[in-house]
Amino acid sequence: MTLTRDRKSELLAGARLFDGVDADGMERIAAVAVQVDFPANHVIARQGEIGTGFFLIVSGSVRVVRGGDEVAILGPGDFFGELSVLDGLPRTAQVVTREPTRCLGLASWDFEQALLESPTLALSILRGLAGRLRTVTEQQHH
Repeated sequence: MTLTRDRKSELLAGARLFDGVDADGMERIAAVAVQVDFPANHVIARQGEIGTGFFLIVSGSVRVVRGGDEVAILGPGDFFGELSVLDGLPRTAQVVTREPTRCLGLASWDFEQALLESPTLALSILRGLAGRLRTVTEQQHH
């Protein structure tokens, strides 16, 4: 079943990265988000490669592997790929589907264009990333 733009907006709005993004900002992102279906055991992102997409998991699950070690399992509502899309540097982990998985994908150029067009969206993304960084930093110090 193909996701409608309203459903895409609703799913994206549920991601912590987009906390504080207003309806107009969510509409901008949903307009360029594409539904991508992956089979089980499919490598979506390879560690060390430049990323060209941000992904939000709609259904299914993925393993996040760094240096051969599984570091996380992500499921619906979780996202990955935002760092490489924003900084243009190689991906820090490999992401492999555990089962058939549906994602919303945003190409780096579409993501960047949405940020350039909406300062409110850009600020919300920065706050979301800062929150994620703070969480990781605090976990490492406890």
